[in-house]
Amino acid sequence: MKNSVKNITLTAMFLALGMILPFFTGQIPQIGNMLLPMHLPVFLCALICGWQYGTIMAFILPLLRSLVFSMPPFYPTALAMAFELAAYAFVTGYLYEKSPWQCIKALYRCMICAMLAGRVVWGIVQMILLSVNGGMLTFEVLISSALLNSIPGIIMQLVLIPAVMVALDRTKVLPFKHASMQTKNELQ
Repeated sequence: MKNSVKNITLTAMFLALGMILPFFTGQIPQIGNMLLPMHLPVFLCALICGWQYGTIMAFILPLLRSLVFSMPPFYPTALAMAFELAAYAFVTGYLYEKSPWQCIKALYRCMICAMLAGRVVWGIVQMILLSVNGGMLTFEVLISSALLNSIPGIIMQLVLIPAVMVALDRTKVLPFKHASMQTKNELQ
């Protein structure tokens, strides 16, 4: 019970962080869109609270932000982002939880897999949503939106998220788990 209250509280904090962070980068839309500020709390929530909490928070975040602040636009942007961010949270959190070694290498593997899966999900959802209105997502727009414009945000995520996780490990707030530790815990 205590752990679930902690996870719910942390998830709410990450949701609030996801609502606020775009204000800091959104003053310059060209840069703000490239830094992907809502992605940071999504990854952290999935890694710290688990994929279950992270996935729910990630799906709600862009929809709630769209309803409260009208940014991002609800259709198709926030709707597609909801699925994309949920994919990031699910893949990162699930793979990291199942990893026998929770360390920097495992963290990078999980994040990169999640980034690829999330962008695939975003592309599929965008194609479906745009086809409803008779629109079309071209391959050039897909590559530009999903990859090229996202490079600064991807780099920022690959630097900041591991730094936060290392800080949490070093302060023993959330230590990395190793296969030998998990075996000892299972025997007890």
